[in-house]
Amino acid sequence: MGRPVGLLLAVLLLAKPTAPFPIQESPPSVPTAVLRGRVDFRREPRPPTRRAGISDLGMPAPRDVPDQRQAIVYLETAPRAAFEEREGARVTLDQKNENFAPHVLAITTGTVVDFRNDDRTYHNVFSLSKTKPFDLGRYAAGETKSVRFDRPGVVRVFCEIHSHMSAFIVVFAHRYFALTNAEGEYRIEGIPPGAYTVSVWHSVLATESKPIRIGDGGGEVEVDFSLS
Repeated sequence: MGRPVGLLLAVLLLAKPTAPFPIQESPPSVPTAVLRGRVDFRREPRPPTRRAGISDLGMPAPRDVPDQRQAIVYLETAPRAAFEEREGARVTLDQKNENFAPHVLAITTGTVVDFRNDDRTYHNVFSLSKTKPFDLGRYAAGETKSVRFDRPGVVRVFCEIHSHMSAFIVVFAHRYFALTNAEGEYRIEGIPPGAYTVSVWHSVLATESKPIRIGDGGGEVEVDFSLS
């Protein structure tokens, strides 16, 4: 004799469904650390002297002075996951009052840099660096030309028309770097446990490196630098 329909329905409703494939749980997240500190200068870096031009007869054009106190703090070696392919960003290196702004630009590989001319005169942006040689030719105020940076390294940028203008684009293959702020402070987040070498780069002053170790518990690590 068959079971009542009502009882069979109740059994089906209460039965635990079987998953078509085993459910994989996400691996536990690894605690990461924050690297922070300060970069001090034992001597004051000075910008290059402006060379007078024909247009300066009478009243010279206004000129901004580049900020020479910015430095980049970075890890010389980075976790393997840091080298995963990422979609490149897009940033702007402005030209205004015969100055590149910012004077130092730190980017990851694949980033496109827009060289915008917000000045009242022509500029000609170029670089002879092995990392990324290029020459954008002369272009007028209000125009923008772009370059994609695919290799890590230091790219020094100049203006063919104004010899005192220069900037640095530092290209990294990972994201573990930071520019110092106006007070010389920096902060790098999300560093996994491990042994690393942290270095500081400056456009004029000598570089410096220090070993650090990030423990399994994460937290904060403080490293200061003093450049001369």
